[in-house]
Amino acid sequence: MAGRTIARLDPIARDIAVMVDEALSPTAQEEMLTSAAQAALVEAQETNRVALGYVPDHDTFIDGAKRTTLTGITSRSIVLFEFHLLVDVITWIDEQLILHSPVKTERYARSHQWFADDVAFDNPYSPPPAESYIVLNAQPYARKIERGQSSQAPAGVYEAVATLAASRFGNIAHTRFTYRSFPGGALGEWANSASAQAMAERIRPGRKSLKQDWLTRQPAIYIDPGA
Repeated sequence: MAGRTIARLDPIARDIAVMVDEALSPTAQEEMLTSAAQAALVEAQETNRVALGYVPDHDTFIDGAKRTTLTGITSRSIVLFEFHLLVDVITWIDEQLILHSPVKTERYARSHQWFADDVAFDNPYSPPPAESYIVLNAQPYARKIERGQSSQAPAGVYEAVATLAASRFGNIAHTRFTYRSFPGGALGEWANSASAQAMAERIRPGRKSLKQDWLTRQPAIYIDPGA
């Protein structure tokens, strides 16, 4: 036996190996391996369609090189199909946050901020590699909206979207509602104001660092793509 092609299919975490008989000519081996890789791709697409309700985009890699087709497979090639599942999770959550946002001034809808391992990034359609992702809102009144104090979002925003995302993408990533401190932007300016400091002193007496953390804690959605 000689040669094999492997199609690693995310997120179902399975390897498909095809061993080719040495008696076959190199051309016949390549044709067999190409056919096997194509069949593996179709199977993975169908698996994702059933699980997700749609077929996600994917990249094809042959022997480590990104390709647009399956041409160039040899009898010892390794083929990897990498599906764009994490991007789907992040962009869907971003779109839903905007959709569920109160639109009185649109300031809240424009203030959803993404972080990859605590480093901010602007484009949810091109997230950098990271161990985890967080999205939160930079407006000081985000907590009031989350408590249902907006007539346009009586059920809040972040917890509702996190629940929907967990149901839709539970087999891809771990998604949950949480709170995170964000000392920047409009929230940071407000937290450092005299009125905010006085409120913190009245409601959360104690160390300054604890007051600052309380003032800047915002509703957030946490995503762990390694789940």
